[in-house]
Amino acid sequence: MASTPSFSRRLRVSLLVLMLAALVLLRLPARGDAGASADGGRSDTTSFATLVARLSEPGGFFDSDNLISNETSYLHVLGQMRTIGVSGGAYIGVGPDQNFSYMAQLRPTVAYLIDIRRDNLLQHLLYKAMFAAAPTRVEFLSLWTGRSAPKNAQDWKAKPVEQLVEYIDRSPSDSVRWKPMRDAVLARVRSYGVPLDSASVATISKIVTEFATAGLDIRFTSMNRAPRPYYPTLRQLLLEKDLTGRQGSFLAREEDYAFLRDLEGRGLVIPVVGDLSGSHAMAAIAKDVAARGVHVSAFYTSNVEFYLYREGTFGKFMANVRRLPRDAKSVVIRSYFGGGFGMVLPQTQPGYYSTQLLQPLDALVAGFDGGAFATYQDLVTR
Repeated sequence: MASTPSFSRRLRVSLLVLMLAALVLLRLPARGDAGASADGGRSDTTSFATLVARLSEPGGFFDSDNLISNETSYLHVLGQMRTIGVSGGAYIGVGPDQNFSYMAQLRPTVAYLIDIRRDNLLQHLLYKAMFAAAPTRVEFLSLWTGRSAPKNAQDWKAKPVEQLVEYIDRSPSDSVRWKPMRDAVLARVRSYGVPLDSASVATISKIVTEFATAGLDIRFTSMNRAPRPYYPTLRQLLLEKDLTGRQGSFLAREEDYAFLRDLEGRGLVIPVVGDLSGSHAMAAIAKDVAARGVHVSAFYTSNVEFYLYREGTFGKFMANVRRLPRDAKSVVIRSYFGGGFGMVLPQTQPGYYSTQLLQPLDALVAGFDGGAFATYQDLVTR
């Protein structure tokens, strides 16, 4: 029997209601929603997990938790990078959240966060989930440290990072609050499709617990070595400035956080397990960068090169560096620790035990090929 116009209208309305209900159940934001791209694993889980697996190699060991950076000087090169005009392209970096601050300034189109420790990959999956769950900086920082976010989070978007830090410092943390947060974040991490065994889940849970327990007082720790008194707290790292006096943390400005959240949401912050001098991960990253038609804008190595020289594998690392697509503005950002051991470089700032060094990738390759960097001391002093 042919339907009447009124019946057709009712049918169309019913179908529309059902479609909207399905979208709600699937937690898919409507087109134009500010958070629509905040969960890249949602619509493209398989390709994200496949890419992580394709780029990665078996993990190795490093004797530190590396939950946060121990480089108080990590922002000191930002002014130089602005002067040179380093921006866009592909970003490569080692370690945890300090990468976000470099990325916030550079605005890369894709980022590869490579580390020999698989725990670092797990931590970045955790950050991916936190970005997706937190529309604003204050919500991210609250989730990160196991605190309840303020009810009026949108009103905090224009507040300086100092006020965010003050809010966290006066907010209590207890298991009643952060354990449900942990469970929700773990569920989101599982949705990204990266295989997680029971040990991986336990590691992620441990990371969440450590941040929630220590809050902004959390520090870098090493195994079998006494903690250095000059290692910064997370509070210090968030409040650090570059050498021009500008706040440089990725939580300093809402627009920086929004950029990173979008990049994470589109699956373009890719955690990779790999040795910088290994035979697979770095070469695979170089191929992926080339396939995207971009060049490497910045490669943050921290002080990994020190260990590569010590292990006799720096030459293999340089072979991997040569494969990276680059241009005249491509740079390597490295960290040098000498302030606590008597060897202070001209770039070292008073009161800092770490020093950030910036070098064009072209100069690194040419210098190594010309025999200028036979030792680690050559590398950081020439």
